[in-house]
Amino acid sequence: MERLASDLLFNPTEEHRMLRQMVADFAAREVEPQAALHDHKGELNVPLFRRLGDLGLLGITIPEADGGAGMDAVAAVIVHHELAKYDPGFTLAYLAHSMLFVNNFYHCSNPEQRSRYLPRVLSGEWVAGMGMTEPGAGTDVLGMTTTAVRDGDGWVLNGTKTYITNGCEGHCFLVYAKVEGRITAFVVDRDCPGFRSSNHIDKLGMRASTMSELIFEDCKVPGANVLGEVGSGLTHMMRNLEIERTTLAAMSVGIADRCVDIMVRYAEERHAFRQSINRFGQIQRYLADGFAMTEAAKCLVYNVARDIGPDVRNRVGSDAAKLFAAPVGKQVADYAMQVMGGAGYCKEFPVERLWRDAKLLEIGGGTIEAHQKNLTKDLTALLARG
Repeated sequence: MERLASDLLFNPTEEHRMLRQMVADFAAREVEPQAALHDHKGELNVPLFRRLGDLGLLGITIPEADGGAGMDAVAAVIVHHELAKYDPGFTLAYLAHSMLFVNNFYHCSNPEQRSRYLPRVLSGEWVAGMGMTEPGAGTDVLGMTTTAVRDGDGWVLNGTKTYITNGCEGHCFLVYAKVEGRITAFVVDRDCPGFRSSNHIDKLGMRASTMSELIFEDCKVPGANVLGEVGSGLTHMMRNLEIERTTLAAMSVGIADRCVDIMVRYAEERHAFRQSINRFGQIQRYLADGFAMTEAAKCLVYNVARDIGPDVRNRVGSDAAKLFAAPVGKQVADYAMQVMGGAGYCKEFPVERLWRDAKLLEIGGGTIEAHQKNLTKDLTALLARG
């Protein structure tokens, strides 16, 4: 049977289609039942997280020869989209591990480093994360103050990273620090002397993933843990931001998708004045606008994902995808809550959790204001080049 063009966008190959079905089934069967509890507890479900390793999802973009799934950015978008329908907080922990650490680490590491870390992070034995944001430097990455100085064959790091996803459970982190003013990437293990994480930082949403500070006080890091060349960290960071932002946008699409499904079903089943509430124009507006917004965001995100890869730069696309899609999850969750009324506001139903979770996507991985700034700069540069 001939496939629709839209299906070719979302599932470009049979392998992508099979991946989507596997993740969708897993998410409905195993992720959904635990989501409310771990949101309430504010804890990552580590055993369930390791199941992602069993499924081969923790190295979705890593070549098969190195133990990964050997897939592309579209595959990464599929996984984040499907998982986020049921538990965005759990999905955020997955993103911090698989995109911010594993994908970034792979493309700036050497064979010896890969042999030490990949088996354990791809299996889920070690939870991982990335340390960039600081108490005084977020979007302004050049303003970071964490430093690294040589100490014999190794390095000594001093500084603090904050709002770090997987900070409580993580064993290894890709950490950015300045060496004589030049941003450099290091892998820091929890057992490095002088490294510790703070207590869990409680937060509004995405509560099924933890967040903490990473604190380096004369932290001793082996010389073999420098990633790439000294001073090349900014290049690694910028390259990885594109797939990070696109998968964050995919999470917003997942939230919106789920909320459309919930409110359409609810509006058909809920009766008022002897008829389904979907017969009322006010409700129809929420259903129709919510669906249209979700589909538009979905198409943009998947289209951009086709043009993202380790050797392909697409900052304009990734910034546009996240700028447009991030508010959609929050807006459609708000529509669903309004359709459901008091029921939507109660923890008995998932909409209030999805609504809380969605807000972070306008902040994390670059604020919407940062995307507006980047796009203006890049579009102006494109205009100047003709």
